[in-house]
Amino acid sequence: MSKEGLKRARGPRVQALLVVLAIGVAGVAWAGCGDDDSGETVDAGEIQNQIEKGVEEATDGVEKGVEEAKQGVEEGNEQAREGIEKGTEEAEKGIEKGKEEAQKGIEEGEKYGDRYSP
Repeated sequence: MSKEGLKRARGPRVQALLVVLAIGVAGVAWAGCGDDDSGETVDAGEIQNQIEKGVEEATDGVEKGVEEAKQGVEEGNEQAREGIEKGTEEAEKGIEKGKEEAQKGIEEGEKYGDRYSP
């Protein structure tokens, strides 16, 4: 898949992941709110901070994953280039060897042809 294709496919997924994480963090915070026997209440600012922190951590994780993926693609491309170069060199060597063998065959044929020609 091309880099452009990866960018297009990744964009909506990243956004969806961030929304899901934000909703999950909000749900956890909400579950901690309410009337309970301890009398503790959770401040709306604290909930907002937890949500923002969760979204920030998710964003950092996604960015790290994207960078690792890019690095893996670049390494794969480099290995492919090296393989192509090596294959090209080997093919060129084979062609040269084939030319030499053909030339030897021509020379041998001419030598025997001169001997046995009328």
